[in-house]
Amino acid sequence: MNAAAARDRAIITGYRGPKVRIMEVCGTHTHEIFRLGIRSLLPENVELISGPGCPVCVTPVSYIDEALYLAEKCHATICTFGDLVRVPGTAGTLAEARSRGARVQVVYTPLDAVTYAAEHPEEETVFLSVGFETTTPPTAVAIKQAAALGLKNFSVLCCHVLTPSAISSILESPEVRQWGTVPLDGFIGPAHVSTVIGSRPYARFAAAYKKPVVIAGFEPLDVMQAILMLVRQVNDGRAEVENEFTRAVTDDGNLKAQALMADVFALRESFEWRGLGVLPRSALRIHERYAAFDAEARFGLVYVPVADHKACECGPILRGVKAPLDCKLFGTVCTPETPMGACMVSSEGACAAHYNYGRFRDHAATL
Repeated sequence: MNAAAARDRAIITGYRGPKVRIMEVCGTHTHEIFRLGIRSLLPENVELISGPGCPVCVTPVSYIDEALYLAEKCHATICTFGDLVRVPGTAGTLAEARSRGARVQVVYTPLDAVTYAAEHPEEETVFLSVGFETTTPPTAVAIKQAAALGLKNFSVLCCHVLTPSAISSILESPEVRQWGTVPLDGFIGPAHVSTVIGSRPYARFAAAYKKPVVIAGFEPLDVMQAILMLVRQVNDGRAEVENEFTRAVTDDGNLKAQALMADVFALRESFEWRGLGVLPRSALRIHERYAAFDAEARFGLVYVPVADHKACECGPILRGVKAPLDCKLFGTVCTPETPMGACMVSSEGACAAHYNYGRFRDHAATL
């Protein structure tokens, strides 16, 4: 550790000012903060709260139900990323559907799904596209590639959501705005998302809600430096957008990726997020010009809201109202091997991260 890093760490660990509560809204930050033990380096008056940054975690139950319907009733081949296979829907998971004979293919990129469709023209192939702005441009590329190839058997079930809407929903929630049960002083801004959208979209949060945002990378010093910058802002009475991750994030972001998104997608009027409810203009749908690749239109899907498991606290955990240990299912019937909710499925989920890393510190603290 160089002298500057040691000095910054000393400032944080020796902080004795008013309590500062900071929320990260990036799943990778959540995972790395737990994995690296960063919370244990902070004084008691600097608290980190996990927010809705895990894309799998905010995917609603009804989306999984639609995927199960396509796989088992429409006999489509489902192409998806690995962690989504284990997210429970009303009638089980895609992994369980595969064990019953449904065609479920795990892919690593959206273009893998396009390749599969091209090689299997006799099968209807549906790619499950989930995630924030980071994964949206690759889906756009896949749709444009399918159009260029003239594929007639490829479509996308779109569940791309927007990070600014998630932050807005947190700041507008009763817990923050009315009840004060989740006092927040600032945000660690997501890294990957910000490489796409840039730092400018966060400016209105800082101005409207007087909450500072510091965009951070994923290395330990990135996160610690971002915490230091936020603590300084809070103590100075400032609420600005600062960019710690200058080696990758610019003010305007990736303009080419943004143009791709604007060409292929359009805003939904509203969308239901797991844990956050129905949020206006918070997600994307496939634009009419690419309607031939829209699985919702192709299969005539009608959205039906579905509630989470009654005992699962995934929603309040995503909002920062509760911690994983507040859920009575955590670590008992709900584990990464037998997840009851999405927060335990993905390694970026707060429950999975706490189970894999934080619970050992919890145990040590009781000894």
